[in-house]
Amino acid sequence: MNYLAIDLGAESGRVILGTLKDGRITLEEIERFPNIPIREGPSIRWDFCALLENIFGAVHEAATRFEKSGEILASLSADSWGVDYVFINEKAHPFVPVFHYRDPRTTWSAPEFLAKVPWPTVFAETGIQYMPINTLFQLAAEPASRIQNASRILSIADFVNRELGGAARIEESMASTFQMYNPRTRNWSPLLLEKLGIPRDKLGDVVPSGSVLGEINAQCFPPFRGAKVIATCSHDTGAAVAAVPATLDQPWAYVSSGTWSLMGVERAEPIINDLARELNFTNEIGYGGSIRLLKNISGLWLLQECRRAWADAGNNFDYAELTRLAESEQPFRSLIQPMDPRFLAPAKMTDAIAAFCRETAQPLPETPAQFTRCIFESLALLYRQTLLQLEQLTGEKLEVLHIVGGGSKNTLLNQFTANACQIPVLAGPVEATALGNILIQAITLGEVGDLKSARELIRQNFATARFEPTDRAAWSNGFDRFLQLSAAP
Repeated sequence: MNYLAIDLGAESGRVILGTLKDGRITLEEIERFPNIPIREGPSIRWDFCALLENIFGAVHEAATRFEKSGEILASLSADSWGVDYVFINEKAHPFVPVFHYRDPRTTWSAPEFLAKVPWPTVFAETGIQYMPINTLFQLAAEPASRIQNASRILSIADFVNRELGGAARIEESMASTFQMYNPRTRNWSPLLLEKLGIPRDKLGDVVPSGSVLGEINAQCFPPFRGAKVIATCSHDTGAAVAAVPATLDQPWAYVSSGTWSLMGVERAEPIINDLARELNFTNEIGYGGSIRLLKNISGLWLLQECRRAWADAGNNFDYAELTRLAESEQPFRSLIQPMDPRFLAPAKMTDAIAAFCRETAQPLPETPAQFTRCIFESLALLYRQTLLQLEQLTGEKLEVLHIVGGGSKNTLLNQFTANACQIPVLAGPVEATALGNILIQAITLGEVGDLKSARELIRQNFATARFEPTDRAAWSNGFDRFLQLSAAP
């Protein structure tokens, strides 16, 4: 059977065809397109009309291929980055602007909201870590008129599923990231909605992952007539974690590596207590109602923004070249704490990194290679810090770390991570989000039995690279230095 995944990230989107046949799963990228935000002074917004146009263009391209081949599409589903949302009116048309999560409006809305509802209460209601970018604080910044004029509020992926022909629903993995959803009661928090001034009906019903929302709009996509629109895991991290090719042989953790790094473990029940709040962990819902106990931490955004600064100065570097250059640089020359708030949305990332090193009496990175080495070593040490916190929180010794997503291609960062954490790292699959999306569709339609079977399919069809830890003493010394840097919890 054939399935389409519409995988939307903060840098780009893709439409990927997945085919399951005779115990094999193959992926084909139909089309990739940029997702470039609009910057107006300090404000950052999504070019939402362009994003929708690109999505529909790519799905039309897929439909044209199917029309020529005569093949049948079983279903399709969208997933996207979390926390951002779309207001729609009674005619289901979106309001613009659609704000980017890095828009600075939450710098004032977050503290204002927490003055109404103390942080311990917010965490007890939601189990979600504190981040100013969270949907809760974004909605707290919205004018009352925009909220009143909205008929519904949907996530980016859930809106796309609605546009394709599905019902207007928020899927549970995405709802749990909004910081307005209670993972114990599995419902919206009346307290938080009241304080936001948002009637519950504007958010509507939450559906579990793997829900059929309807059939595709056949008038728009005739070759796909009869294909189901499925809410898989609308949140891309939920989809990616579903595709972690783990076994039960060893206690394991994961990093979904991309613009952000999402590092955690899979649990049956949420952990919502004082320690989880103090360590700033989050309890997001995954496929099958599982809990993704994780921390949303910095990722390759740091290097992405450095590349943008270098490109603005006329120096274009690709990731492979930067990684190669960084490999021969002096180890631990300078380190940063990637969770320092200055790195969230700086005007120029290279300046922000240099300022941090200056304030902490370290040598300033001077070349792209030195900046890259600094970023990779600092991220690896942040992973170690987070791994130790996970072990403290769960009382479980973790023995292997799976890295999935685009960042899993970076062999230098993978090796640094194994060295820092002093456990083996298994890297891959790169296309974990699309795989999770597609395999949840296949489970929903009965072609794959369950999540265990889906993960076995991935292990059989996609190789992983193994990185063994080395240089224990050097990385332990580096970690001691890292812990002395100013840091968010």
